[in-house]
Amino acid sequence: MAPSILSADFGGLAEAVGAVANVADWLHVDVMDGHFVPNLTIGPPVVESLRRHSGLYFDCHLMMTNPGRYLEAFRDAGADGCTVHVEIGGTSALIGRMRELGLRAGVAANPDTPFADLEPFLGDVDLVLCMSVFPGFGGQAFMPEVLDKIRQVREAIDRRDLAVDLEVDGGIDEETAALAAGAGANVLVAGSAIFGAERPWEAVEAVRAAACP
Repeated sequence: MAPSILSADFGGLAEAVGAVANVADWLHVDVMDGHFVPNLTIGPPVVESLRRHSGLYFDCHLMMTNPGRYLEAFRDAGADGCTVHVEIGGTSALIGRMRELGLRAGVAANPDTPFADLEPFLGDVDLVLCMSVFPGFGGQAFMPEVLDKIRQVREAIDRRDLAVDLEVDGGIDEETAALAAGAGANVLVAGSAIFGAERPWEAVEAVRAAACP
């Protein structure tokens, strides 16, 4: 389980993260540049501030046109892994740079990006992220048409016996968590379903239980 701080109260991020610290496995940090996606969120200074309050694995999803310019800054701020989008190009060089920096390397694909665009990089990364909404804003509905791609990624990972996490992000709640996990995801990102709940720590456990009945 990787709660997304995109849906947390930005005026009290440390407290929001603390509320799920004992039940979350990772913390998902959505970084948006206002160019690759139509929204602006946070950057390395906020990651650095959060790092002082949390020992969780920081899973930084870089929805940016020029992520290579900021990889070192995110590493220095406390990111454990960074994920870049195949749609921006230069993917092999970005993966190589993440490796040089000691970051776990991830590659992401939007809902309409085919599996074929991800496949060449499966053997080079630690994580594949299948977006189940178009990135930019929290609270969107899960797109079930992405399930076929998730199954394709899982089949390829298993067939090649790769040590690669398969993450799904977008519209994850108790109902859709079961769909994503059933298709092969082993990391689930949930935002509004967690931080929109009165007791977010209980919401994490509820989504986890739905995914792993």
